[in-house]
Amino acid sequence: MHFGLCSSRILCVRVCAVSFLRVCRLKTTLSMPKRAKKNEEAVEGETGNGAEPAKKEKKGKEPEAPILYEDPPDKTSSKDGRASNMKITSWNVDGLRAWVKKKGLDWVRKEDPDVLCLQETKCAEKALPSEITDMPEYPHKYWAGSEEKEGYSGVAMLCKTEPLSVTYGIGKEEHDKEGRVITAEFPSFFLVTAYVPNASRGLVRLDYRKTWDVDFRAYLSVLDQRKPLVLCGDLNVAHQEIDLKNPKGNRKNAGFTPEEREGFTKLLEAGFTDSFRELYPEQANAYTFWTYMMNARAKNVGWRLDYFLLSSALLPGLCDSKIRNTAMGSDHCPITLYLAV
Repeated sequence: MHFGLCSSRILCVRVCAVSFLRVCRLKTTLSMPKRAKKNEEAVEGETGNGAEPAKKEKKGKEPEAPILYEDPPDKTSSKDGRASNMKITSWNVDGLRAWVKKKGLDWVRKEDPDVLCLQETKCAEKALPSEITDMPEYPHKYWAGSEEKEGYSGVAMLCKTEPLSVTYGIGKEEHDKEGRVITAEFPSFFLVTAYVPNASRGLVRLDYRKTWDVDFRAYLSVLDQRKPLVLCGDLNVAHQEIDLKNPKGNRKNAGFTPEEREGFTKLLEAGFTDSFRELYPEQANAYTFWTYMMNARAKNVGWRLDYFLLSSALLPGLCDSKIRNTAMGSDHCPITLYLAV
């Protein structure tokens, strides 16, 4: 009897153990598809195919649609009621010959400014394409280029009406050899077009840029004492945080250093006004330059580097300051000024 009781207990324990193992195996088998599904979803999300997994949606947001600037209708009369009688366009073309091949002149003919100012032409006068040198719309053409580096810097001014006089540079050899400034005198104002030197990658030319800012401001102030002026061109600085897409990440980069911004502030304090901000003080996402990398232009990740600055005496005649951001052909877009003079 005692032996049989022990055998019954042993048999009972074995049966229970076998049943427990079967239950565990069944649970494991039932749970495996759920884990496999999770893994499949994770791989699917990483490869970018199909729907994003729920877990990933919690971690990150969908990329926001770019906020694009829409150039409003042109205003062709000033606040005091005068009609615009001077239209000036400025464009950093990032290489004149390439820009001509990209049909930049077709856009110019449609825009039809009285004066066209170009920067970063990168072209010696002897190598200018005939498409622009033979333009009958602008019989008066003026060119400046680098004396030492072929295909570097360079500015141009094309006029329908002949200026009273034209000068090149700002009177200092260290700056003038790079071909960065042309000044034209008209009856009631000076027009200065400039391609301001970049502080360069690693800020290797920041000290030179600071010297330029001082000397250029002095040059403009002397002109302004004789006759009010319009300054246009690529000034290679985004003045305020509103003037570029990513201010926090660019404080130590060329074009947004404290030194360059301070130089621009001092230029305004010398009696000149940023025409675009005068008319559109709170307008964000209005840029004139986008790097060719990372699809920046389509995303409108840009900088406002191109300006029309006016002497205070010309402000009453300011009609409009335009950013033509849909015009292609360069990493900059053109800007246009309407003025009553």
